[in-house]
Amino acid sequence: MSRIATTFEQLKVQGRKALIPFVTAGYPFADVTPELMHAMVAGGADVIELGVPFSDPSADGPVIQKAGDKALAFGIGLVQVLSMVRDFRKTNSTTPVVLMGYANPVERYDQKHTASSGKGSAFVQDAAAAGVDGILIVDYPPEECEAFALELRAHGMDLIFLLAPTSTDERMQQVARVASGYVYYVSLKGVTGSGALDVGAVEAMLPRIRQHISTPVGVGFGIRDAATAKALSRVADAVVIGSKIIQLLEDQPRDKVAATAQTFLSEIRRAMDAG
Repeated sequence: MSRIATTFEQLKVQGRKALIPFVTAGYPFADVTPELMHAMVAGGADVIELGVPFSDPSADGPVIQKAGDKALAFGIGLVQVLSMVRDFRKTNSTTPVVLMGYANPVERYDQKHTASSGKGSAFVQDAAAAGVDGILIVDYPPEECEAFALELRAHGMDLIFLLAPTSTDERMQQVARVASGYVYYVSLKGVTGSGALDVGAVEAMLPRIRQHISTPVGVGFGIRDAATAKALSRVADAVVIGSKIIQLLEDQPRDKVAATAQTFLSEIRRAMDAG
């Protein structure tokens, strides 16, 4: 059982829902990410999504795009992101880490690096060795991912997919065939950080998703406060928060970054656990 599956099983036994924060690796300072990850765990994070900076992030709104641009300017790429995960794993062996990003950096990594075994994907092998638990590649369609999913699972990692309000039953069935860990339901049409969240619409959609998909369902895009997180945690298996955290960190001095994230997530965690 993967670390992600173990985490969701433990939460289910406890009658709790997963809190999954997203941050862009290397933002707002190049060296702050491992410390920030530990602070988010202290604040109540159950899984951490780590954004891999990319120059053309088609699904990201202006907040996360700006964070990615800043991280890229610091020279943060996939090699550095894996190093951050290795650093985090020195003192945390239990909290799952998911890399979220786009196909181009992964495929470039495989072009530039050789798998240690001499076969298979260098990225998959190096990610597993670093302590990564899941991969979410926004622009990988599920119908083309069966071999990739099998290779990830062979290395103890899960392949995670996005679903949207526009997802058809056929698309959900395709995702169900290859996804593991959890699926991420994008609760709004558009890009990250956009729009006003309709909790009722999410609540109506989840039973349809669960007709096809047995893995836990996390909900994200548009969750900005404790009240919304609490409402969604009643119906979803996980709550994903990204753009709001990035905004909170944007103007913080280096020594306040970790504490700012921890304080915010503690408020969300308390609200979710209050039921």
